[in-house]
Amino acid sequence: MRVLYLLNISNPDRLSADSGWIFADLLAPALVDAGAEVTVAAPAAAGDARCDFHQTRVPGTKYRARFSADIDELVALIRAERPDVVVANQVEEAPAIRTALLEAGSDALLAGYCHYLPFSFADGGQLLLDPSLNDAGLGRPVLLAFAAGLAACDRVMVHSSTAASWVSAAAARMTVDLGDRLWIVPAPRDERLVRDPAARPPVGAGGAIGVYNHRLYAHYGTEQFVNLARDLVASGTVRLRVMDLFGRRRAERKGLDDSPEKMRDQLAALPHVQVVSDRGDRVRYKNLLAGARFGIAPFRPGCPWSMSVIDCQGMGLPVISPKLGWLAEHIDPELCFTTPAEAVALAERLAADDEFHAVHAKRAHASTADFAPALVAARYLEAIS
Repeated sequence: MRVLYLLNISNPDRLSADSGWIFADLLAPALVDAGAEVTVAAPAAAGDARCDFHQTRVPGTKYRARFSADIDELVALIRAERPDVVVANQVEEAPAIRTALLEAGSDALLAGYCHYLPFSFADGGQLLLDPSLNDAGLGRPVLLAFAAGLAACDRVMVHSSTAASWVSAAAARMTVDLGDRLWIVPAPRDERLVRDPAARPPVGAGGAIGVYNHRLYAHYGTEQFVNLARDLVASGTVRLRVMDLFGRRRAERKGLDDSPEKMRDQLAALPHVQVVSDRGDRVRYKNLLAGARFGIAPFRPGCPWSMSVIDCQGMGLPVISPKLGWLAEHIDPELCFTTPAEAVALAERLAADDEFHAVHAKRAHASTADFAPALVAARYLEAIS
């Protein structure tokens, strides 16, 4: 099977902060191991030396990634690669890819991977536009483009049951019948970030370290985390390690949303909160996680998946989480909270109660076992066969 993987990269200056690129980098070699021939078309190479690579331009903004597909380039690429399957990691591009397949005379299967959803659902069933894709009122056009992409795909893959439920509900509202085209295929864990859950550091004199390793966008609920951080460190039992995953961002990205810089500064000003950078180095990132006692999930309402949560859990770090989206589906109910007081109580118990921590470290580690790249690649190939 020849697979052409079309990958948009939103963070070319810091690939380690781009979950779509990490997913492709982990998945492509596993697909090759399973017998597929893989070409990645992206602004930066992903996979290993066995994967072919076609370099594409970096879209100036996240909106260009959704609305400015180059059909001429797609036609030429499809004719050159002669794929059996084309994977669109940006679902909104699927109609353009379908057009290119038609013009190229290709009968390749078109699979869309819903790596990011431009919407979520409130508890009452109200469809909410993702605020990160709603600049200048573009949220609804993005949503409609997403629906058009679903309609153009032969297969639609999502990360989780939560994402499957949301995508099915949104598609039905826009009269797109997914039928049997929807598949749940989680992202692979990074095997470099897997550790025996028993290998946890002792609590230091300054208190146990809770790590927050998520993007600092406002739409991730970072302001809620800033408020929670004050409560978590108040007693001195817990210190916080906040990851600055982006470093210096391009002007185009800051111009659309400068909240990561603002949130970073607010967190850095708090006592007992350390803001650190992994500098794009995966080994340094692992070491920063390894020194923590537990992780903290984001307050992002439209969360269909979180690679950062999986990173913590693979390292044997229990993750405390608000009851939101996929987080409520995946994280142990004993570690979910609804109020700041509950979050503080959980953090302090994980810090002080070794038995409680040990039980949840094992559960966290075990919860990622099905995300080994070889297992995910097998599910991926089943979905696109």
